[in-house]
Amino acid sequence: MKPDAFSMRPRMSFLSDEEKRKIHGAALRILEEIGMEIRHEEALHLLKDAGCQVGGGNMVRIPGTVVEEAIRKAPRQIEIFDREARPAMNLGGYRIYFGSGSDLLYTIDIETQQRRLSTVKDVRLAAGLCDSLPNIDFIMSSAHPSDVEPRRAYLCSFQAMAESSRKPLVSTAEGRADLRVMWEIAKTLRGGEAGLRQRPYFIHYAEPISPLRQTFEALDELLFCVEKGIPVIYSPAPIIGSTSPITIAGHVAQGLAESLCGLVIAQLKREGAPVVFGLGPSSLDMVTGECSYNAPEIYLAYLADIEMCHFYDLPSWGIAGTSDSQIPDGQACFEGGLLTFLSGMAGANLNHDVGYLDFGKTGSLEMMVIIDEFIAQTKRLLQGIPVSEETLALPVIESVGPGGHFLTADHTLAHLRETQWRPGLISRDGYDEWKASGSLSLEQRARERVLGILKKRESVPIEREIASRIDRLVEEY
Repeated sequence: MKPDAFSMRPRMSFLSDEEKRKIHGAALRILEEIGMEIRHEEALHLLKDAGCQVGGGNMVRIPGTVVEEAIRKAPRQIEIFDREARPAMNLGGYRIYFGSGSDLLYTIDIETQQRRLSTVKDVRLAAGLCDSLPNIDFIMSSAHPSDVEPRRAYLCSFQAMAESSRKPLVSTAEGRADLRVMWEIAKTLRGGEAGLRQRPYFIHYAEPISPLRQTFEALDELLFCVEKGIPVIYSPAPIIGSTSPITIAGHVAQGLAESLCGLVIAQLKREGAPVVFGLGPSSLDMVTGECSYNAPEIYLAYLADIEMCHFYDLPSWGIAGTSDSQIPDGQACFEGGLLTFLSGMAGANLNHDVGYLDFGKTGSLEMMVIIDEFIAQTKRLLQGIPVSEETLALPVIESVGPGGHFLTADHTLAHLRETQWRPGLISRDGYDEWKASGSLSLEQRARERVLGILKKRESVPIEREIASRIDRLVEEY
């Protein structure tokens, strides 16, 4: 079922309205009293012209009135279209979408099951697999290819994704130069700039550096996206206890302030610029030194952030399907499934990182298909419980009576498919049937499904002339 095909009824909350107001007030105080370091001349001019105070070291203090005005001007929903210009996602409200993540240095090879450095081929395989998975709505690179020179890695990944899937993309870039080529590729696919503005094909991800630093690169990408009408995610990634306070409320307040700063600059550049709001928290494990994606404090910080996105009524940047485990084992299924469920319950819009393992260092195709199944089950839960005369079923209860059964009742047949969710990967066989079918674990079944999809999958070719133009754009860069 499409994520906007049902009205999301079950919800969870960790913050009262008063607590949300306090966190918002703290974020405003950070911007107005402490300030942000702004390392971009055009952004500095925009802020100064808006009445912000610019001090030494490029520290800028932004009045709360300017922030509130930016929130008011930002769009409440952002429509995204696929490669063929068909509607794909409508970000905002409680509508939920899921996709892969980006730039993983390592990949678990689907053939050898060994962890190795990622390649462009891995980008293509992951994009092709995600194109075939019914509950994956958008594509990120998954891999950061080691077999091309570093400055070309993001651009080569963008080309590989566009050629391997019809679904919309979320991009990352080294800077404005390769981002411009990605925009040129998207224009070529869409038939011109006007068509791309009207039906955006990709969303760009830009990330400031915590704490309180808006880098030239992040702001340059943000301003380019605003100029060209590209929807942009402007999301810091503060580390709890390292680059943000260790307390969850302080972490969220700082992250919101950093993201709000980008929102202000975007709206000053062009009112109504489409910005996906939020932050990507992680937590420094004080014992191992690793930055966890799946500790409970991260879940709390992340869910508080999503609640604040709803408080502002802005499209949100979410997370799903990740694990700190090194392989797609029981830990991976527990952590990835739990985070996917929490994101669905919170109503996070653009949920990325499906398939992430090993603290965001390693990608797994098996993990992708496992999480695809968990997403389907989460969507079923979010349909809630319809209560009506038909679903209360009093007439059929009366007709069956004491000691009867409902197996052959017309009411059972009429509601069977809509009530019972059927798994495609999770086993519901009895022990003997499971044993007879090979005694495969969930991970083994997932691997078989990946190999089956990749073997049978049909290509999604781009028209030859357009593909040649894209090749030239990449080669010229």
